[in-house]
Parts: sequence; structure tokens; C-alpha cells
Amino acid sequence: MNKIIMTQEGLDSLKKEYKKLTEVKRKEIAQKIKNAVALGDLSENGEYDAAREEQAEVEGRIMELNEILKRVEVSDSANKSKISVGSKVKVKIASNEFEFHIVGGPEADPSLGKISHESPIGKALLGAKKGDVVEVNTPAGAVQYTIVAIM
Repeated sequence: MNKIIMTQEGLDSLKKEYKKLTEVKRKEIAQKIKNAVALGDLSENGEYDAAREEQAEVEGRIMELNEILKRVEVSDSANKSKISVGSKVKVKIASNEFEFHIVGGPEADPSLGKISHESPIGKALLGAKKGDVVEVNTPAGAVQYTIVAIM
């Protein structure tokens, strides 16, 4: 079974989501199903069908989270001399600077600057040190990232 590397912050977020789904959302859906059943004929009951569909989605996500949580390994990003999962980095591309947080796949959100260590950029940055220049192959061609800081 392969380990899933994540930050402590990402693990805490997944645990919170799991708890909410199992302790709150399940009960809400069970009540919706109970209310829909009380309406009578289930063959043409849209509320019942919607509640069952929501239940399937929630149970699927619970199973997915359960599998992730069994395999999580929290990364220790205390080493600020080289980039690892959990590192926050400032890079320079041409004359523009960007900040990234290198995270595990399940917690990645590029719109928030959270880049998976499994992505092409994340893979290229792992192990790099301040001042290093790494090259990332993109569909538009090779892009050079200069490591400005590891925070």
C-alpha cells in the first residue's frame, strides 16, 4: 500500500471533513430519507431519490477519505535548507516572483498556490535549495524557476 504524503495542515483538514461527514452529514441525510419515506409512494418521490443520491455521494467520499487517512504520512518540513513537502517557497520566473506551498496531492489547490509534490512543478522543486535554478517542461516549453527563498 503506497503512502500518501501530506502536510499536517492537510491531514487536519481531511480529518475535519471526515468527522463532519460521518457525524453530521450522515444524520442529516438519514432524516431527509425518513421525511421522504413518510410522504408515501417512493416510485415517484423526487425528494427520496435526491436524498439517496446525496447519501451515495457522501458515502463515496467517506470511503475515499478513509482510504487516504489509512495511508497518510505527514511530511516534516522543518528543514529550510531544501524544498520538501510542506515547504513554502518563493520562486522567480523571468522578472516575476511567485509563492508556492508544496503539499500532498489530496490537498493541492493551485488557485491558492498549493502545488502538489507530484505535479511537474512540484517534482522539479523538490530537493532544490535557495539560489538553484530548476527547469520545468510545460506544454508551452521549458520554464526556468529560480529559488529565491524557502520559508
